[in-house]
Amino acid sequence: MTVPEGTSRKMSVPRLRILWSFARPHRRALALALVLALVGSGMGLATPMVTKGVLDALDGSGSLRGPISALLLLLVVGSAVMYWQWTLLGALGERVVLRARESMVRRFLRATVPAVTRRPPGELVTRVTSDTVLLHQAATGAPVGLVNAVVMLLGTLVLMAVLDLVLLGTVAAAVVVVGVLFAVLMPGIATAQQRAQDHLGRLGGNLEGALRAIRTVKAGRAEDRTAERIVADARTSAEHGIRAVRREALAWTISAAGIQLAIILVLGVGAWRVSEGALEVSGLIAFLLYSFGLMDPISELSQNVTALQSGIAAAERIRETADLQTEQAERFVADVPVREAALPDTPVLELRDVTAAYGPDAEPAVRGVGLVIPRRGHTAIVGPSGAGKTTLFSLVLRFLEPTGGELLLDGRPYRDLTHDEIRSRLAYVEQDTPIVPGTIRDNLLLARPDATEEELLRVLREVRLTEKVDALDEGLDTPLSGTAVSGGERQRIALARALLRTPDVLLLDEATAQLDGLTEAAVQECVRARAASGAVVTIAHRLSTVIDADTIVVMEAGRVRARGSHGELLATDVLYRELVEALRIAADARAV
Repeated sequence: MTVPEGTSRKMSVPRLRILWSFARPHRRALALALVLALVGSGMGLATPMVTKGVLDALDGSGSLRGPISALLLLLVVGSAVMYWQWTLLGALGERVVLRARESMVRRFLRATVPAVTRRPPGELVTRVTSDTVLLHQAATGAPVGLVNAVVMLLGTLVLMAVLDLVLLGTVAAAVVVVGVLFAVLMPGIATAQQRAQDHLGRLGGNLEGALRAIRTVKAGRAEDRTAERIVADARTSAEHGIRAVRREALAWTISAAGIQLAIILVLGVGAWRVSEGALEVSGLIAFLLYSFGLMDPISELSQNVTALQSGIAAAERIRETADLQTEQAERFVADVPVREAALPDTPVLELRDVTAAYGPDAEPAVRGVGLVIPRRGHTAIVGPSGAGKTTLFSLVLRFLEPTGGELLLDGRPYRDLTHDEIRSRLAYVEQDTPIVPGTIRDNLLLARPDATEEELLRVLREVRLTEKVDALDEGLDTPLSGTAVSGGERQRIALARALLRTPDVLLLDEATAQLDGLTEAAVQECVRARAASGAVVTIAHRLSTVIDADTIVVMEAGRVRARGSHGELLATDVLYRELVEALRIAADARAV
């Protein structure tokens, strides 16, 4: 959320409720931490009074053993309480952060594809990483620190009043000035910090995109221009950060100077009152000790107010992720009766007059599409760019919901099935064939974690990756990175992962686009074998895929234009002939 210029980010009740929602599950631990903080503060407040007793004992015949023992007891118990409080709050803060991160990660991965892809991945990563760090202090330490600081400040002023009201008036004036100062400066500090964090999120998103396209950036000699665009957000973030630092520095300087001035006045006025006999020397020393310690609750107040404001802004950004639309985990229609197995002649997939768009105000990407996928065989989908081929896959995989018409799996409408039930019958290989973080084994087992070693080796043989894996020192347990394997090897790993599923429907967004001729022939043989026992649907970009298909569907402008075999479409459809000619030219160029 970008804050308009000139708008103050105040700690309103609704915003505090957002922050409190993160701390509420841990309210008992927070209450204990607050009790410990108050006990520690009480011991700190008692120390100057006990010190006064030591000084009074020096003037009389009293024993020093009692006051000294009391000071030692306060030191030992206070140290133990402080350690307990710090460890409690530290662990509590980590649990709050862990819960927030876990919630966001699960929501991101459960969100609909359009909801996630609408935002740069780097921005979402920033919310899981840096925003949760701000939440750490704000949701746990800051509330306890604020209450403790207020009690400490009031307790200090009350004990000062017990010692001397005249000196208290001198100090109270300084406290009022400091309080007004922070009330004026703190909203501006919070606004600057919020804007700095917003631009930091944009920086993360832009940098992540640039690193993904690093080869394109370098090939276009655009390193400096791209860096300048990304660094612009870093500069803006730094400008707002510097603005916040300047305001904080001003607040701290004036407040420290105000307290120091108050101490100087206390020394002068106190010395005069001691000389007049209105105040004992021990009382003046105790009062000075309270004056020296007065900065602690004031600084704790300001630090925790700043942390609270930053944490509220971070909590709002984190809470925004709760608005991401997630895929429904349960059935859309309750108590759907279990149906008998589909008849052999029932299509495994069917689209009936399906229309879909990527937003409420967007033009439909597909219109009135009717398509039948038989239980066995290879169906190829061809068409120019923007024809709606990828949208069809998004509908079949339920990444996208139709705005009209319906899809059926084994004759059952999608609306009666969960996302998991649908996807358990499908396997998908993307055109870009991304690999997930982890090893080769992790990638292969992604969709079928119970596969045996023999099954893994079988699919590797089918896609001709056995020699590659055997040549690696760690074999299947070799970690993968973006540069550890070639584009063709990524495609084959993704295809092996899909074949391991033995799905009812194998969806391929041209799984041979980056393969050499020999490897492509082997992979095409895998596809043919798969088509003999199940359904294969391919978005075709290569001539070999088109010719091998049992049925070819030609799409144009989001509609099915024609369908038939290769020979039939060559004879009847002009657009198909043009597409085949373009594919043939591309194939000839690759052969040369």
